[in-house]
Amino acid sequence: MRELVVISGKGGTGKTSLTAAFAHLAEKNVLCDLDVDAPDLHLIAEPTLQRSGPFLAGHLAEIDPTICTGCGTCKEVCAYGAIHQEEEHFVVDSRHCEGCKVCVALCPEQAIDFPERLCGTWYESDTRFGPMVHAQLDPGQENSGKLVTLLKAKARERASQLGLELILSDGAPGIGCPVISSLSQASLVLLVTEPTPSGLHDLERVAELCRTFRIRSAVLINKADLSPEYEAAIQVFCQAREIPVVGSLPHDSAVTKAMVRGQAVTEGPDTPFGTKVRQIWTDLQPLFEASPSSLSKESKS
Repeated sequence: MRELVVISGKGGTGKTSLTAAFAHLAEKNVLCDLDVDAPDLHLIAEPTLQRSGPFLAGHLAEIDPTICTGCGTCKEVCAYGAIHQEEEHFVVDSRHCEGCKVCVALCPEQAIDFPERLCGTWYESDTRFGPMVHAQLDPGQENSGKLVTLLKAKARERASQLGLELILSDGAPGIGCPVISSLSQASLVLLVTEPTPSGLHDLERVAELCRTFRIRSAVLINKADLSPEYEAAIQVFCQAREIPVVGSLPHDSAVTKAMVRGQAVTEGPDTPFGTKVRQIWTDLQPLFEASPSSLSKESKS
């Protein structure tokens, strides 16, 4: 089973639009949106929900008012100011509780429960591109990396059930926990960047992340005509580290027009931009089978 993970060092590089286009071009694939904090692939894929479930992670203290005697020990020991008094009893403010369990351990009446915290919801859906696995982390909740791991497992389970050989995953921007989790078991990581100072800087960070975990990667330069100078700098960076550049795409209004229609850029009428995306998808195929670049100059340095 192969998995292509599309990520970027920063937001706004066009990775979601490209993932949707690849999903349209690919056959027999499972689509997976791993950006659980701000998912948006569904805006193009238009999923039809088949099943969903709660995402539980961490714990939340809850005081039983029928047992609480109002002694105030829990409030005294809470380092986060999450407990306050209401009438004769104390209650926990879930917005401030960090799940440290100190109040649970020190309550003399054992009046505090410690259930798992509901942090979000996962979904399995059908789309015109094939089955899709996605999720939404609740605002302010943590453990996004754990939710990404759950989605990847469900995507592989779904692919195995249907006999599908490819998973296309739209990752989160940056290099944090959800991105690190998204790299697990990836066959190939496509790093989408743009020719700007921040684009180059963030590409360096995410490329180093892939090198650290010995994950095969390739680079796609989007909006390449914004700065020929920085496009050349990105090419030099990739050449020095033996990271293949699979293509450069211009800034094109065809992408915006496709988004307004709720389509992938390759679904509408043929455009020069769509033709280039098709060629990039073709050029990506041999990289799935290439030997890992773990012994490149970058790994030796």
